[in-house]
Amino acid sequence: MARGEGEAGEAGVTRRHDASGEQLTQAELDTLKERLAQLEGSKRQEIVEAIATARGFGDLSENFEYHAAKNEQGLNEREITILRERVRNAVVVEAAASDVIGIGSQVEVEDDLGERMTVRVSSVRAEGAVSPESPLGRALMGAKAGDKVTVRAPRTTYVARVVSVSW
Repeated sequence: MARGEGEAGEAGVTRRHDASGEQLTQAELDTLKERLAQLEGSKRQEIVEAIATARGFGDLSENFEYHAAKNEQGLNEREITILRERVRNAVVVEAAASDVIGIGSQVEVEDDLGERMTVRVSSVRAEGAVSPESPLGRALMGAKAGDKVTVRAPRTTYVARVVSVSW
């Protein structure tokens, strides 16, 4: 396969080694799919039931429960649309067994004051995750343990040292 070409994967997901879509590990893609299934299934049904219950309370023009449930329905449908698009455009990247930071890497960094924090480079929101498009994520991508990286944040620039990298 030539560089930049992809191979078709499951459900339209492409496995590539270039950066033309949102790069996710297989585990991250699975997390998105699980969330999508929840929103399309149990969450959607829960909202439909809430709307039906609220309709029974009478006049819809002054029915707070009805309007709240309809608003929740709109938010749920929007999140479904976004997740479907993310899954459709996902590029699954293989976690490299190297010391170079990439998508899926768990990284311990230390600032100038000696304070340490551990982050996972990921496009999926989670506790301890940092997006590869964020200032810290961009600075870390491609670095190795022992490297110093310059983080250019909107209001400041600082240097951090990569303490360790794991997968």
